[in-house]
Amino acid sequence: MNGGRKVIHIDMDCFYAAIEMRDDPRLRGRPMAVGGRPDRRGVISTSNYEARAYGVRSAMASSQALRQCPDLIIVTPTMEKYAAESRRIRGIFAAYAERIEPLSFDEAFLDVTGSAHYQGSATLIAREIRERIFRETQLTASAGIAPNKFLAKIASDWRKPNGQFVVRPEEVDEFVRVLPVEKIFGVGKVTAAKMHELGLMSCGDVRAWSLAQLVEKFGSFGVQLYRLCRGIDERPVVSERMRKSLSVENTYDKDLPDVEACVAVLPELFGQLLERLQRSGDAELAHKLFVKLKFSDFSQTTMECLASQPELERATQLLREAHARIELPVRLVGVGVRFREPASEARQLSFQW
Repeated sequence: MNGGRKVIHIDMDCFYAAIEMRDDPRLRGRPMAVGGRPDRRGVISTSNYEARAYGVRSAMASSQALRQCPDLIIVTPTMEKYAAESRRIRGIFAAYAERIEPLSFDEAFLDVTGSAHYQGSATLIAREIRERIFRETQLTASAGIAPNKFLAKIASDWRKPNGQFVVRPEEVDEFVRVLPVEKIFGVGKVTAAKMHELGLMSCGDVRAWSLAQLVEKFGSFGVQLYRLCRGIDERPVVSERMRKSLSVENTYDKDLPDVEACVAVLPELFGQLLERLQRSGDAELAHKLFVKLKFSDFSQTTMECLASQPELERATQLLREAHARIELPVRLVGVGVRFREPASEARQLSFQW
Protein backbone atom coordinates (compact mmCIF):
# COMPACT_ATOMS: atom_id res chain seq x y z
CA MET A 1 0.00 0.00 0.00
CA ASN A 2 1.60 3.28 -1.12
CA GLY A 3 0.49 6.89 -0.67
CA GLY A 4 -1.60 8.50 2.08
CA ARG A 5 -1.65 7.63 5.75
CA LYS A 6 -0.45 4.12 6.63
CA VAL A 7 -1.46 2.43 9.88
CA ILE A 8 -0.63 -1.12 10.95
CA HIS A 9 -2.44 -2.95 13.74
CA ILE A 10 -0.42 -5.87 15.13
CA ASP A 11 -2.35 -8.42 17.20
CA MET A 12 -0.52 -11.36 18.77
CA ASP A 13 -2.34 -14.67 18.31
CA CYS A 14 -3.76 -15.91 21.67
CA PHE A 15 -0.69 -14.33 23.28
CA TYR A 16 -0.64 -15.73 26.83
CA ALA A 17 -1.72 -19.20 25.68
CA ALA A 18 0.82 -19.16 22.85
CA ILE A 19 3.64 -18.40 25.28
CA GLU A 20 2.60 -21.28 27.53
CA MET A 21 2.37 -23.69 24.59
CA ARG A 22 5.78 -22.59 23.36
CA ASP A 23 7.32 -23.20 26.76
CA ASP A 24 5.50 -26.49 27.37
CA PRO A 25 5.05 -28.51 24.15
CA ARG A 26 2.75 -30.94 25.98
CA LEU A 27 0.03 -28.28 25.80
CA ARG A 28 0.08 -28.03 22.02
CA GLY A 29 -2.89 -29.42 20.15
CA ARG A 30 -4.96 -29.68 23.32
CA PRO A 31 -7.66 -27.26 24.48
CA MET A 32 -5.99 -24.97 27.01
CA ALA A 33 -6.47 -21.56 28.52
CA VAL A 34 -4.68 -19.14 30.80
CA GLY A 35 -6.79 -18.07 33.77
CA GLY A 36 -7.70 -18.33 37.40
CA ARG A 37 -8.74 -21.43 39.30
CA PRO A 38 -12.40 -22.41 38.86
CA ASP A 39 -12.82 -23.00 42.61
CA ARG A 40 -11.71 -19.43 43.33
CA ARG A 41 -13.97 -17.47 41.01
CA GLY A 42 -11.24 -17.39 38.41
CA VAL A 43 -11.80 -16.06 34.91
CA ILE A 44 -10.20 -16.93 31.58
CA SER A 45 -7.62 -14.45 30.30
CA THR A 46 -7.15 -16.08 26.91
CA SER A 47 -7.52 -19.48 25.28
CA ASN A 48 -5.97 -21.31 22.35
CA TYR A 49 -7.90 -22.05 19.17
CA GLU A 50 -8.65 -25.63 20.21
CA ALA A 51 -10.45 -24.30 23.30
CA ARG A 52 -12.22 -21.58 21.33
CA ALA A 53 -13.81 -24.30 19.23
CA TYR A 54 -15.72 -25.26 22.40
CA GLY A 55 -16.81 -21.66 22.98
CA VAL A 56 -14.17 -20.85 25.61
CA ARG A 57 -13.55 -17.10 25.54
CA SER A 58 -11.67 -14.47 27.51
CA ALA A 59 -13.50 -13.01 30.54
CA MET A 60 -15.55 -16.22 30.86
CA ALA A 61 -15.68 -17.74 34.34
CA SER A 62 -13.23 -20.64 34.55
CA SER A 63 -15.96 -22.85 36.00
CA GLN A 64 -18.17 -22.18 32.97
CA ALA A 65 -15.25 -22.81 30.61
CA LEU A 66 -14.75 -26.25 32.17
CA ARG A 67 -18.43 -27.05 31.78
CA GLN A 68 -18.21 -26.23 28.08
CA CYS A 69 -14.91 -28.07 27.64
CA PRO A 70 -14.35 -30.73 30.36
CA ASP A 71 -10.87 -31.54 28.95
CA LEU A 72 -9.75 -27.91 29.19
CA ILE A 73 -6.32 -27.37 30.74
CA ILE A 74 -6.19 -24.11 32.70
CA VAL A 75 -2.72 -22.67 33.29
CA THR A 76 -2.14 -20.06 36.01
CA PRO A 77 -0.98 -16.77 34.43
CA THR A 78 2.63 -15.60 34.82
CA MET A 79 2.34 -11.90 34.13
CA GLU A 80 6.06 -11.19 34.51
CA LYS A 81 6.83 -13.61 31.66
CA TYR A 82 4.14 -12.10 29.42
CA ALA A 83 5.36 -8.57 30.16
CA ALA A 84 8.93 -9.53 29.23
CA GLU A 85 7.78 -10.95 25.88
CA SER A 86 5.69 -7.85 25.26
CA ARG A 87 8.77 -5.67 25.79
CA ARG A 88 10.76 -7.78 23.31
CA ILE A 89 8.03 -7.39 20.71
CA ARG A 90 7.77 -3.64 21.23
CA GLY A 91 11.50 -3.47 20.67
CA ILE A 92 10.89 -4.99 17.24
CA PHE A 93 8.16 -2.41 16.54
CA ALA A 94 10.59 0.39 17.38
CA ALA A 95 12.90 -0.68 14.56
CA TYR A 96 10.18 0.13 12.01
CA ALA A 97 8.06 2.95 13.45
CA GLU A 98 8.51 6.00 15.64
CA ARG A 99 4.81 6.36 16.44
CA ILE A 100 3.70 3.26 18.35
CA GLU A 101 0.50 3.09 20.41
CA PRO A 102 0.37 -0.02 22.62
CA LEU A 103 -3.18 -1.06 23.50
CA SER A 104 -2.20 -3.93 25.79
CA PHE A 105 0.55 -6.53 26.14
CA ASP A 106 -0.52 -8.21 22.91
CA GLU A 107 -1.55 -5.50 20.45
CA ALA A 108 -0.46 -2.10 19.16
CA PHE A 109 -0.95 0.44 16.40
CA LEU A 110 2.04 1.56 14.33
CA ASP A 111 2.01 4.61 12.06
CA VAL A 112 4.51 3.91 9.26
CA THR A 113 3.55 6.88 7.08
CA GLY A 114 6.71 8.14 5.40
CA SER A 115 8.80 5.16 6.52
CA ALA A 116 12.00 4.49 4.60
CA HIS A 117 11.64 0.73 5.02
CA TYR A 118 10.66 -1.17 1.86
CA GLN A 119 10.15 2.08 -0.07
CA GLY A 120 7.31 2.94 2.29
CA SER A 121 5.26 -0.24 1.69
CA ALA A 122 3.21 -0.81 4.84
CA THR A 123 2.31 -4.30 3.58
CA LEU A 124 5.97 -5.36 3.40
CA ILE A 125 6.78 -3.68 6.71
CA ALA A 126 3.98 -5.60 8.45
CA ARG A 127 5.19 -8.88 6.91
CA GLU A 128 8.77 -8.23 8.04
CA ILE A 129 7.62 -7.38 11.57
CA ARG A 130 5.61 -10.59 11.82
CA GLU A 131 8.52 -12.64 10.50
CA ARG A 132 10.93 -11.07 13.00
CA ILE A 133 8.52 -11.68 15.87
CA PHE A 134 8.39 -15.35 14.96
CA ARG A 135 12.15 -15.67 14.50
CA GLU A 136 12.92 -14.03 17.83
CA THR A 137 10.06 -15.32 20.00
CA GLN A 138 8.54 -18.33 18.18
CA LEU A 139 5.18 -16.58 18.50
CA THR A 140 2.83 -15.66 15.65
CA ALA A 141 1.09 -12.36 15.03
CA SER A 142 -1.63 -11.12 12.71
CA ALA A 143 -1.67 -7.69 11.09
CA GLY A 144 -4.12 -5.28 9.55
CA ILE A 145 -2.94 -2.51 7.22
CA ALA A 146 -5.21 0.42 6.38
CA PRO A 147 -5.39 4.22 6.10
CA ASN A 148 -6.63 4.59 9.72
CA LYS A 149 -6.85 2.87 13.11
CA PHE A 150 -10.49 1.81 12.84
CA LEU A 151 -9.94 -0.09 9.61
CA ALA A 152 -6.52 -1.48 10.58
CA LYS A 153 -7.91 -3.06 13.73
CA ILE A 154 -10.78 -4.69 11.84
CA ALA A 155 -8.39 -5.91 9.13
CA SER A 156 -6.10 -7.63 11.64
CA ASP A 157 -8.94 -10.07 12.45
CA TRP A 158 -9.52 -10.97 8.78
CA ARG A 159 -6.70 -13.52 8.36
CA LYS A 160 -6.18 -14.80 11.92
CA PRO A 161 -4.14 -16.60 13.00
CA ASN A 162 -0.72 -15.76 11.56
CA GLY A 163 -1.91 -13.71 8.60
CA GLN A 164 -2.42 -10.16 7.42
CA PHE A 165 -5.00 -8.23 5.44
CA VAL A 166 -4.74 -4.92 3.61
CA VAL A 167 -7.49 -2.34 3.07
CA ARG A 168 -6.19 0.05 0.40
CA PRO A 169 -7.56 3.60 0.17
CA GLU A 170 -9.50 2.84 -3.00
CA GLU A 171 -11.09 -0.20 -1.29
CA VAL A 172 -12.30 1.57 1.86
CA ASP A 173 -15.78 2.48 0.66
CA GLU A 174 -16.77 -1.03 -0.42
CA PHE A 175 -15.00 -2.73 2.49
CA VAL A 176 -16.82 -0.66 5.10
CA ARG A 177 -20.21 -0.70 3.38
CA VAL A 178 -20.75 -4.43 4.00
CA LEU A 179 -19.39 -4.53 7.57
CA PRO A 180 -21.93 -5.54 10.22
CA VAL A 181 -22.68 -2.75 12.69
CA GLU A 182 -21.06 -4.83 15.47
CA LYS A 183 -17.69 -4.03 13.88
CA ILE A 184 -18.13 -0.29 14.45
CA PHE A 185 -15.90 0.98 17.24
CA GLY A 186 -18.05 1.67 20.31
CA VAL A 187 -21.02 -0.50 19.29
CA GLY A 188 -21.62 -3.05 22.04
CA LYS A 189 -24.38 -5.60 22.50
CA VAL A 190 -26.94 -3.09 23.74
CA THR A 191 -26.34 -0.56 20.96
CA ALA A 192 -26.22 -3.32 18.34
CA ALA A 193 -29.58 -4.65 19.51
CA LYS A 194 -31.07 -1.15 19.28
CA MET A 195 -29.64 -0.70 15.78
CA HIS A 196 -31.06 -4.04 14.65
CA GLU A 197 -34.51 -3.02 15.90
CA LEU A 198 -34.19 0.05 13.69
CA GLY A 199 -33.23 -2.08 10.68
CA LEU A 200 -29.55 -1.13 10.80
CA MET A 201 -27.60 -4.32 10.14
CA SER A 202 -24.61 -3.07 8.17
CA CYS A 203 -22.61 0.11 7.71
CA GLY A 204 -24.38 0.47 4.38
CA ASP A 205 -27.70 0.64 6.24
CA VAL A 206 -26.32 3.30 8.58
CA ARG A 207 -25.18 5.40 5.62
CA ALA A 208 -28.81 5.72 4.53
CA TRP A 209 -29.50 7.79 7.65
CA SER A 210 -28.66 11.47 7.85
CA LEU A 211 -26.41 12.87 10.56
CA ALA A 212 -29.43 14.52 12.18
CA GLN A 213 -31.33 11.22 12.30
CA LEU A 214 -28.40 9.38 13.89
CA VAL A 215 -27.90 12.09 16.51
CA GLU A 216 -31.63 12.05 17.29
CA LYS A 217 -31.56 8.27 17.95
CA PHE A 218 -28.07 7.84 19.41
CA GLY A 219 -27.13 11.23 20.84
CA SER A 220 -23.53 12.39 20.42
CA PHE A 221 -22.52 8.84 19.46
CA GLY A 222 -24.50 9.38 16.27
CA VAL A 223 -21.70 11.64 14.99
CA GLN A 224 -19.21 8.79 15.40
CA LEU A 225 -21.57 6.36 13.69
CA TYR A 226 -21.96 8.75 10.75
CA ARG A 227 -18.19 8.98 10.25
CA LEU A 228 -17.12 5.41 10.96
CA CYS A 229 -19.76 3.84 8.70
CA ARG A 230 -17.99 5.74 5.92
CA GLY A 231 -14.54 4.59 7.04
CA ILE A 232 -13.57 8.02 8.38
CA ASP A 233 -11.31 7.91 11.44
CA GLU A 234 -8.86 10.75 12.03
CA ARG A 235 -7.56 9.59 15.42
CA PRO A 236 -3.76 9.78 15.45
CA VAL A 237 -1.47 6.98 16.61
CA VAL A 238 -0.49 8.28 20.06
CA SER A 239 2.97 7.19 21.19
CA GLU A 240 2.45 7.93 24.87
CA ARG A 241 -0.67 7.97 26.98
CA MET A 242 -0.95 9.74 30.30
CA ARG A 243 -1.76 7.12 32.93
CA LYS A 244 -4.92 8.24 34.73
CA SER A 245 -4.81 5.86 37.68
CA LEU A 246 -3.03 2.93 39.28
CA SER A 247 -4.68 0.38 41.55
CA VAL A 248 -4.56 -3.12 42.99
CA GLU A 249 -7.55 -5.27 43.82
CA ASN A 250 -8.41 -8.80 44.84
CA THR A 251 -11.48 -11.00 44.49
CA TYR A 252 -11.80 -13.31 47.49
CA ASP A 253 -12.63 -17.02 47.49
CA LYS A 254 -15.29 -16.41 50.11
CA ASP A 255 -17.17 -13.16 50.56
CA LEU A 256 -15.80 -10.98 53.35
CA PRO A 257 -18.71 -10.91 55.83
CA ASP A 258 -18.38 -7.40 57.27
CA VAL A 259 -16.41 -4.18 57.25
CA GLU A 260 -13.87 -5.41 59.80
CA ALA A 261 -12.98 -8.32 57.55
CA CYS A 262 -12.41 -5.82 54.73
CA VAL A 263 -10.25 -3.63 56.95
CA ALA A 264 -8.15 -6.70 57.84
CA VAL A 265 -7.17 -7.36 54.20
CA LEU A 266 -6.51 -3.73 53.30
CA PRO A 267 -2.87 -3.45 54.59
CA GLU A 268 -1.63 -6.15 52.21
CA LEU A 269 -3.35 -4.52 49.23
CA PHE A 270 -2.06 -1.10 50.29
CA GLY A 271 1.50 -2.43 50.47
CA GLN A 272 1.18 -3.79 46.93
CA LEU A 273 -0.12 -0.40 45.78
CA LEU A 274 2.85 1.46 47.26
CA GLU A 275 5.26 -1.00 45.63
CA ARG A 276 3.65 -0.60 42.21
CA LEU A 277 3.49 3.17 42.62
CA GLN A 278 7.20 3.30 43.39
CA ARG A 279 8.05 1.18 40.34
CA SER A 280 5.83 3.30 38.07
CA GLY A 281 7.87 6.45 38.56
CA ASP A 282 4.64 8.48 38.75
CA ALA A 283 4.36 8.75 42.54
CA GLU A 284 4.75 12.53 42.49
CA LEU A 285 1.70 12.84 40.20
CA ALA A 286 -0.71 11.09 42.61
CA HIS A 287 -3.34 13.49 43.89
CA LYS A 288 -6.32 11.32 44.85
CA LEU A 289 -6.70 8.13 46.87
CA PHE A 290 -9.64 5.78 46.27
CA VAL A 291 -11.10 2.53 47.56
CA LYS A 292 -13.35 0.24 45.52
CA LEU A 293 -15.72 -2.42 46.86
CA LYS A 294 -17.76 -4.98 44.94
CA PHE A 295 -20.48 -6.63 46.99
CA SER A 296 -22.02 -10.10 46.97
CA ASP A 297 -24.87 -8.90 44.74
CA PHE A 298 -22.24 -7.57 42.24
CA SER A 299 -23.09 -3.95 42.97
CA GLN A 300 -20.04 -1.80 43.55
CA THR A 301 -19.05 1.56 44.95
CA THR A 302 -15.97 3.79 45.05
CA MET A 303 -14.92 6.39 47.59
CA GLU A 304 -12.07 8.83 47.00
CA CYS A 305 -10.41 11.88 48.53
CA LEU A 306 -7.63 14.32 47.71
CA ALA A 307 -4.29 12.95 48.87
CA SER A 308 -0.86 13.87 47.53
CA GLN A 309 0.57 10.92 49.47
CA PRO A 310 -1.47 7.73 49.95
CA GLU A 311 -1.81 6.75 53.62
CA LEU A 312 -3.24 3.53 55.02
CA GLU A 313 -5.23 5.39 57.67
CA ARG A 314 -7.05 7.47 55.05
CA ALA A 315 -7.65 4.41 52.88
CA THR A 316 -9.18 2.63 55.88
CA GLN A 317 -11.51 5.56 56.48
CA LEU A 318 -12.59 5.54 52.83
CA LEU A 319 -13.23 1.79 53.03
CA ARG A 320 -15.48 2.20 56.07
CA GLU A 321 -17.44 4.98 54.37
CA ALA A 322 -17.80 2.93 51.19
CA HIS A 323 -19.01 -0.15 53.07
CA ALA A 324 -21.58 1.91 54.97
CA ARG A 325 -23.32 2.70 51.69
CA ILE A 326 -24.52 -0.88 51.13
CA GLU A 327 -23.44 -3.08 54.08
CA LEU A 328 -23.43 -6.42 52.29
CA PRO A 329 -20.73 -9.11 52.23
CA VAL A 330 -17.86 -8.08 49.95
CA ARG A 331 -16.34 -10.14 47.13
CA LEU A 332 -13.72 -7.63 45.90
CA VAL A 333 -11.60 -4.96 47.58
CA GLY A 334 -9.44 -2.52 45.63
CA VAL A 335 -7.31 0.49 46.50
CA GLY A 336 -5.62 2.96 44.15
CA VAL A 337 -4.55 6.47 43.27
CA ARG A 338 -5.53 8.88 40.52
CA PHE A 339 -2.93 11.05 38.80
CA ARG A 340 -2.98 14.71 37.86
CA GLU A 341 -1.58 15.95 34.55
CA PRO A 342 2.11 16.82 34.49
CA ALA A 343 2.57 20.59 34.52
CA SER A 344 4.18 20.57 31.06
CA GLU A 345 1.22 18.67 29.63
CA ALA A 346 -1.28 21.02 31.25
CA ARG A 347 0.54 24.02 29.76
CA GLN A 348 0.51 22.42 26.33
CA LEU A 349 -3.25 21.89 26.53
CA SER A 350 -3.82 25.49 27.58
CA PHE A 351 -1.98 26.77 24.51
CA GLN A 352 -4.11 24.71 22.14
CA TRP A 353 -6.93 27.22 22.41
